[in-house]
Amino acid sequence: ILRYFSNVRMADSNVFSLKIRKGGKTVVLSWKTRTSRTSACLTPLRVEAQRPTWNRRLEFILASVGYAVGLGNVWRFPYLCYRSGGGAFLIPYFTMLILCGIPLLFMEFAIGQYTQLGPVHAFAKICPLLKGVGLATVVMSFLFSVYYNVLLGWTLFYFFNSFGASLPWTSCSSAWNVFQNCSAGFSSNATHLQSASQQFFDNKLLEKTNGIEEVGSVRWELFGCLAAAWVIVYFSIFKGVKSTGKVVYFTALFPYFILFSLLINNVQLPGAKKGVLYFVTPVWSKLFDVKVWVNAASQVFNSLGIAFGSMISMASYNKLNDNILRDALIVSLTNSFTSILAGFVIFSAVGYMAHIHNLPVDNIATDGPGLVFVIYPEVLATMPAFQLWAPLFFFMLLCLGLDSQFATVEVLVTFVKDEFGAKILRFLKREELLTLVVCTVGFLLGIPHITKGGIYVFQLMDHYTAVVSLIFLAVFEVIAVCWVFGISRISSMVTRMLGKAPNIYFRACWLVLCPVLLLCILISSIAQFSPAHYGKYTYPVWAECVGWVISVLSVMWIPLGAVHEIWTNKGSFIEVSASFSTLTLWLESRVKSPSHQWLDQNYSPRC
Repeated sequence: ILRYFSNVRMADSNVFSLKIRKGGKTVVLSWKTRTSRTSACLTPLRVEAQRPTWNRRLEFILASVGYAVGLGNVWRFPYLCYRSGGGAFLIPYFTMLILCGIPLLFMEFAIGQYTQLGPVHAFAKICPLLKGVGLATVVMSFLFSVYYNVLLGWTLFYFFNSFGASLPWTSCSSAWNVFQNCSAGFSSNATHLQSASQQFFDNKLLEKTNGIEEVGSVRWELFGCLAAAWVIVYFSIFKGVKSTGKVVYFTALFPYFILFSLLINNVQLPGAKKGVLYFVTPVWSKLFDVKVWVNAASQVFNSLGIAFGSMISMASYNKLNDNILRDALIVSLTNSFTSILAGFVIFSAVGYMAHIHNLPVDNIATDGPGLVFVIYPEVLATMPAFQLWAPLFFFMLLCLGLDSQFATVEVLVTFVKDEFGAKILRFLKREELLTLVVCTVGFLLGIPHITKGGIYVFQLMDHYTAVVSLIFLAVFEVIAVCWVFGISRISSMVTRMLGKAPNIYFRACWLVLCPVLLLCILISSIAQFSPAHYGKYTYPVWAECVGWVISVLSVMWIPLGAVHEIWTNKGSFIEVSASFSTLTLWLESRVKSPSHQWLDQNYSPRC
C-alpha cells in the first residue's frame, strides 16, 4: 500500500486511518484493532468513498423526465389514444397512472435513493431470494439499448438528409424509387401504390430485403449513423451523473420548444381541426372493452420505464433526504402532459395531410416507427418553411431518444462499477474507459440491425423484449418489494428519508392494487399474444425460436438467482426467504452514514 499511497496515521489508540489520493480522488479507509494497537486482528470499519451525486435536484428531475419522455410518446400514445376511444381513453389512462404508475415510480425512487445502489445490489439486499430480479433488469435494459440506438441512427440519417432545396422523400424520380407503383402523395388503401416517403424508408434507408432469411450486407451509411449515435451517448455519460446532469438541461428541455412551435404552426394549417377531432372525440362504448384498460395500463407502465432498473439507478445518485415523492409526481405528470401535447401535434398534421390528399384520417394515421419516419416526413415536406421544420423535427427526435438511451446504458455501467469496479479499474485505470467498453459492445451488437434485412431483426427484438418479458419482470419486482420485503419495511425506508410515512393510498397500491393490476396485464398479454410480424411478412419458425430465446435471456435470472440463494444458504426455504437480519443492520447504516460505502455489509469480525 505504501508503494502507491501516503499519509497513514493512527487516529487514536486502536484506530488506524489511511488516506488515499489517486487519480484525482480522495478515499479514507479506517481499521480498528480487536484489543490494542499491537493486535494483529484488524476489523475494517469503513471506506469514506462518497458516491457521486447530482449537482442539483433539478438535474435528477430533468434526467428522469428525459428518460420517461421518449419516442413512444410521439408515435405510440397518440395512435393508441385515437384507436382506444379518443378522449374517453384518458379516463382509463389517468386511472392506471394514479393506481399503478405513480406508486411504482415512487417505490423505485425510494429503493434507489435509500440503498444508493444499482438495481442488482439493491434487490440482493431487499429480497435475497429474488435477487435475480435486479440482474434481469440490467439485461433487459441493455438489450433495449442495443436496438433503441438503431432508431437514433435512423434519426441521424433523416436529419442529415433534411438539408437541401428539396426533401429527398418527396419525389418518385430518384434511383431508389420503384416508378410503376410510386405515388408522390398518400394513396387510398384500395390501390397498390406506395408513397414516395414509404419508398425512401424501405429502399433508401433500409434497402429492405424480402425477409429475415436474406440478411444481406451492412448498410454503410447506417453504420456511420449508428456509430455517431453511440459516440454522442458516450460523451454524454462518460463522466457519470456529472456529465449527464449537464447534458439533460438541453436534451430534456429542447423537445418542448419544438413541440410547442410545431403545435402553433400546425393548428393554423387547413384540415388540422379535423385531425384533432379524430384524436380527442370520445367513444364512450370503448370504456367497456377490457383491452382498452389493459392498453392504458401498458402505456403508463412502459412510458415511465418501470422494471428497466433505470429509475433505481438514477435515484441511487440522490442525496438521502431528497423529496422523491414530489419528484415522482413531477415526472409522472410531465410525461402524461407530453404524451397529450404530442398527440395534438401529430394529429393536427395528420388532419392537414388528409385535407391535402382528400383522404380519411384512417388512411393516414398509423402506429410505430412508420408515423415518424414515413408519415410525418411527408407532412413536413408540404409545410411552409419545410427547410426549417424538417431538421428541427428530427433533431427533436434525437434529443427525445438520447435521454432514454442515457438511462438504459447507465444501468449496465452502474452494475459493473458496483460489482466489479475495483477489479476492472486495475486494467482500465479510469472509469471513462469502462463506459467506452460498454458503448462499444452495444454498438457491435447493433450491427445486425443495420444490414439490409436489419428491420426484421429490429422488429423481432422489439416484439420479444418489450412485451411479455418486461411485464413478467415487473410482476416479480412488485412481489419482491411489496410482498416479500414488506410494506412495513418500505414505509420505514420512506420515513427515514422524508420524515413521514407514506399514506394509506401508497400502502394500498403497493400491497394490493399494483400486484393485482400487473397480474391482470400479464395474463391478458399472454392470452392476446401473437407471433411477431412486420407488415404482411410472418417470421419462420426458427426466427420465432430465436425471439423466445431473447425473451428468456432477460428473465431466466430470476429462477437462477433463487436457486443460487437456496443452494448457498443453510436452512429451509422459509428461513432463507425470510432472512433479513443483516439487511436491517445494513439499511440502518445507510442512515447513520449515508456518504460511506461499507467494506462488507455482511461482515462479522474474525482474525
